[in-house]
Amino acid sequence: MKTTRTDLLRPDTLKSETEKLWIYNGLDCCVTLEVLEATLPQLDNLTGGTYNLSRALQAPVLEMNMRGVLIDERERQRAIVDYRNDTERLEEQLRNIVWEGAGYTAFKDSGKTKAWRSNNLVATLLYDVIRLPEIRKRNERGALVRTVNREALERLQSHFIAYPIISHILALRDIGKKISVLETEVDSDGRVRTSYNIAGTTTGRFSSSLNDFGSGGNLQNIEERLRRVFISDPGMKFANIDLEQADSRNIGALCWNVYRDDLYLNACESGDLHTTVAKMSRPSLSWPGDRKGDRDLAEQPYYRHHSLRHMCKMLGHGTNYMGSAFEMSRQTKIEQGVIKEFQELYFRTFPAIPKLHEWVKTQLIETGHLVTPLLRKRWFFGKRDENDTLKQAVAFLGQSMTADEMNHAMVKTWNLGVAQLLMQGHDSLLIQYPEEKENEIIPQVLEAMRVPIELEGGRVFCVPVDVKVGWNWANKTEDNPNGLAKYPDDRGGRSP
Repeated sequence: MKTTRTDLLRPDTLKSETEKLWIYNGLDCCVTLEVLEATLPQLDNLTGGTYNLSRALQAPVLEMNMRGVLIDERERQRAIVDYRNDTERLEEQLRNIVWEGAGYTAFKDSGKTKAWRSNNLVATLLYDVIRLPEIRKRNERGALVRTVNREALERLQSHFIAYPIISHILALRDIGKKISVLETEVDSDGRVRTSYNIAGTTTGRFSSSLNDFGSGGNLQNIEERLRRVFISDPGMKFANIDLEQADSRNIGALCWNVYRDDLYLNACESGDLHTTVAKMSRPSLSWPGDRKGDRDLAEQPYYRHHSLRHMCKMLGHGTNYMGSAFEMSRQTKIEQGVIKEFQELYFRTFPAIPKLHEWVKTQLIETGHLVTPLLRKRWFFGKRDENDTLKQAVAFLGQSMTADEMNHAMVKTWNLGVAQLLMQGHDSLLIQYPEEKENEIIPQVLEAMRVPIELEGGRVFCVPVDVKVGWNWANKTEDNPNGLAKYPDDRGGRSP
């Protein structure tokens, strides 16, 4: 009869805590060996390359985890105070609207709990007092219950009587999230650290979370307005390096590889694709017709803190990844009918994209796996003929190529030894370097960030990079003179 770990650790079989630790250690070694023996036969020329890349990433990732990023404590506290003042103002306005406008005086704060934070109070206000049509979703037990999550509130905003109330609630929730990010625990040395997981996703993208000491958090999705609190060390300067339109260009490269169709890839490489998508989705706007003017109009605020260009970037990616008009309308806040018309025009303009979807479908049914041009292989274990599996597979191709391009570039940059790696986004890398050596270091880093790929037919493909430099992580503005600006930078030194 086989002896299990549980049998060995039964209290009546142990004589001491030391013996218990010996057994744990021995079993861990044995299990590790068993895992190795099971996985070694799966290593081939494809999976071996992915494994070697993961190993090469361990040193730079450990260094980033340990170093962290310096925080401007004065700026952090100022931002927290500003957001709390905004919160108090909006709370007072919301109370007046609810009490005087809707007559719901039970909508009151209770101790430290704000009324707008209570889903029960908000649901009672909207569904019982104002009598809006109920929106329901299934809870963990499978029962349909009424909900006031963001998606539900945004749908209910179409009711004129509820618009001012819901707008305040959504604004308060957004500010609450920003305060939460700003209050992320900073270590005793004034730095915030995250813990990057190299194997955290199936695409090769990093995931990030609390560091090993329980502080920090996910730093991969920090919005622009909050980035000012992240600053370079004394004598050092930031460079933020982005892969330009990487996911889109990679889809274009795949269209070329499979069908020798370069229409979409050429569109990506000829100008600003995301602004072009914005013009396609909103043809009624007064587009100036020149590249800068069109870009400026597309960058105007559209939804929450996002511009129209950003939302259309999501629309283009989502369409490439088989997002339906209904799904994309929910994500981009663009009318469903407009998106349907856009997608029809988009697929007529770039016919290789829907053909690529069909090719992926055939590959799944025939082989059950895909291999990217960067030789990352992934098996798909869902039902091969289901739409959800197909959408996962299509998205994997573009996203995985971007992740591997960034990871290869990061290893090359770290091996140069001329700059310190600080943070990695999904398609960007933040580094710092001695500011007096900027013109010596930046060209080396830009060259290291290039990851050329030879496509079918001998065509060489490389996602270009964009670099901005400065002394904090936000973009340069009149009230943020130390922010990131296009390289080369003629500002001189850091402002006080």
